[in-house]
Amino acid sequence: MFHTVLIANRGEIAIRVCTTLSRMGIRSVAVYTDADAGARHVSEADEAVRVGSYLSIEDIVAAAQSSGAEAVHPGYGFLAENAAFARACADAGIVFIGPPPSAIEAMGDKIRAKQTVSAAGVPVVPGRTELGMTDEQLVAAAAEVGFPVLVKPSAGGGGKGMRRVEQPGDLPAALESARREARGAFGDDTLLVERFVANPRHIEIQVMADAHGTVLHLGERECSLQRRHQKIIEEAPSPLLTPEQRARMGTSAADAARSVGYTGAGTVEFIVSTDRPDEFFFMEMNTRLQVEHPVTEMVTGIDLVEQQLRVAAGAALGIAQSDVELTGHAVEARVYAEDPARGFLPTGGQVLALGEPAGDHVRVDSALRAGTVVGSDYDPMLAKVIAWAPDRESALRRLRVALGETAVLGVGSNVAFLRALLSDVDVVAGRLDTGLVERKLDALVAADIPDVVFAAAALDELLDLQPGGAVVDPWDLAGGWRLGGPAATPFRLVSGDREETVRVTGTPAAATVAIGDAEPVRATAYREPGRLVVTFGGRRRSFRRAQDGDTLWLAADGRTWSVDEHSLLESSGASVLDGGPVTSPMPGTVLVVKAAEGDVVAAGAPLVVVEAMKMEHTVTAPVDGVVTELHVRAGQQVALNQPLAVVTPQEEQ
Repeated sequence: MFHTVLIANRGEIAIRVCTTLSRMGIRSVAVYTDADAGARHVSEADEAVRVGSYLSIEDIVAAAQSSGAEAVHPGYGFLAENAAFARACADAGIVFIGPPPSAIEAMGDKIRAKQTVSAAGVPVVPGRTELGMTDEQLVAAAAEVGFPVLVKPSAGGGGKGMRRVEQPGDLPAALESARREARGAFGDDTLLVERFVANPRHIEIQVMADAHGTVLHLGERECSLQRRHQKIIEEAPSPLLTPEQRARMGTSAADAARSVGYTGAGTVEFIVSTDRPDEFFFMEMNTRLQVEHPVTEMVTGIDLVEQQLRVAAGAALGIAQSDVELTGHAVEARVYAEDPARGFLPTGGQVLALGEPAGDHVRVDSALRAGTVVGSDYDPMLAKVIAWAPDRESALRRLRVALGETAVLGVGSNVAFLRALLSDVDVVAGRLDTGLVERKLDALVAADIPDVVFAAAALDELLDLQPGGAVVDPWDLAGGWRLGGPAATPFRLVSGDREETVRVTGTPAAATVAIGDAEPVRATAYREPGRLVVTFGGRRRSFRRAQDGDTLWLAADGRTWSVDEHSLLESSGASVLDGGPVTSPMPGTVLVVKAAEGDVVAAGAPLVVVEAMKMEHTVTAPVDGVVTELHVRAGQQVALNQPLAVVTPQEEQ
């Protein structure tokens, strides 16, 4: 077995690998960029080495050599599925903890992968998979396959560059966007087109193979709950499959792995029709550990990272297929820095305070801690929360409770959305498909801000205004002193799209709070370390609390709110119908500027394309008018809400 292993990754997966290395008594070496110098994975490893980039093969290999590492674990993403990196490790005398380069190349190219597994008898989705097809050829292929079609990059994964196209007229724009995103994410803009399977479910099989001829399948994971073709909830086993169907898919997955001489941990992804679960098609093989591997570990009791290490060290798998048993049910939720109410646009910021669940059969894979800065350089996933129980209903319930105890103050996240999704009647019943989130999104992202949040924020402000000392001058009180009774202290507060003037009378220990034109409600508030405890309308609530300048962050029951105080003299802002500045919806990089100063544009016309965390967003004109100002150029970094352009209605010209 190895004495020292370098982890060529960052974030929660680096810490996850480090945990197994520590348990096995293996020395761990982390790598980090300047942006991650203070990251948690750096401090949890036995040693850490600075690199210029997580994508620099030269830097990673040099770090392994200088630290005395005998092997490199790539995690997922970055160089995990890079055959050139695997070869570079071998050339340097370092073991790459993963499959051979030939298997990575065979499965990393979706076109070649489909051809290879099809020859091995594995069913594939109908489509056209020739190499190097032009846009004209792809248009012709789509017409042959029949709409709707799915356009996919041949390289990479994670849903990046994937486009579902319903009508022929939408295809040229989809091809342009898919090529650009694929080129940026994978350095390869080769595309393929295939039939879009109606009511599809995404079910994948975990495989593990050694160099001695053993290939096992460790059951399936249901990954149908997705947004933008990326998984957000995964579970094992699937509520759809029977034991017989599981065995058939497992056999096909093992055949796919054998067809390329696979060793190590890998995942074979299938698409399955909800209406015809006996019919399944190969989509792709991920030649690495998957993000969602914890659910398999929790139902099989097998540490997949440990098995990766043992196989890479030359050992035979110590288990047979008959030894693999699935016990109970596990569900994972991915916590992302994103805003579901705004189309899952990435957010960002600094983690001011953190709440993570704990307890029996609850697991958190996370790299977060207070002070962590979440930027636009890397994937927006912050953590994974996983729960196990003897049955699916109990596992879902346990995960909902765990997410209710999850809070990331300072960074907008999708935790509340995840809880709502896990409570959806179709999800609870196991009626899943990859379009469910899109269909139900409006109901899952209810953006109402409860009155108690405004009351809590106002009372928090009042606590700051309370005078100290043994003797209190009545003129120092927030409402001053008035003959005949106390005066109300007004606060103008904004949270999300809701703005209220809140008037508080009395002291935090005995107050009345009036929100807008509503009747006053009796309330109290006090602080505990990291918390604000509020009684409002006879109900006591304990909020996690953090302050960032003029912004107060509150969290409770899986929901997080940021509340800003504005001056009572400020105007409430212009209507969008008046035009004005067009701002960036997320921190990121300007990819394309599609307008110029002086252009006459219609409402909805594309102005700028902003990319963050390998996700593109087109910013459009809010009204008919003229582009009177343009503040950005292609390649420029922009912040959240930074002005990009100004569109002025023509009647104002």
